[in-house]
Amino acid sequence: MGVGTGLQEDVPAVQGPAPLLRVLQHHYEPLRRFVERRMRSPETAADIIQETCVKVAMLDERTVIQNPLAFLYRVAGNLSLDCLREREVRERHIESGELPDVPDGAPDSEAHIAGHQRLRILADAVAELPPRCGEVFRLRKLEHLEPQDIANRLGISRNMVEKHLRKALAHCQARLDEAGA
Repeated sequence: MGVGTGLQEDVPAVQGPAPLLRVLQHHYEPLRRFVERRMRSPETAADIIQETCVKVAMLDERTVIQNPLAFLYRVAGNLSLDCLREREVRERHIESGELPDVPDGAPDSEAHIAGHQRLRILADAVAELPPRCGEVFRLRKLEHLEPQDIANRLGISRNMVEKHLRKALAHCQARLDEAGA
């Protein structure tokens, strides 16, 4: 199945989340600036790019993206719109007095940067996994499927699903430990 938006650029089509995450990493700064111009907030822009990474990591291995850069801009743009809509609703409720004056609990900039680095390490670690192992990991951790459902979907045993999950988790933890995250 192909996904594209019709914009022209020199990035060839990709299949699955790992190569798309590499495109995102390569074009991170222009994409972040694009979102920052829309949101007028570097912190919000960084959050939206993180969420874009998560959306990309959730893609099926078989998904072919014909225009990766346009796809990434579309995802980030849609997430920006969602954020702006949520902000508008929140401001309307605050103006009407429906919400109490409560701190938002948002992390400070250091926690935000640390979270961004941790997410990048995890995205890289997931991209390094063998295809089947990565697919099992995404189905369990991102789509929240039960091991038996994953086994049925992929035509493998439940024990094999659990083996892939252990391997994926150990690999991700090793990468985080190596980075001191």
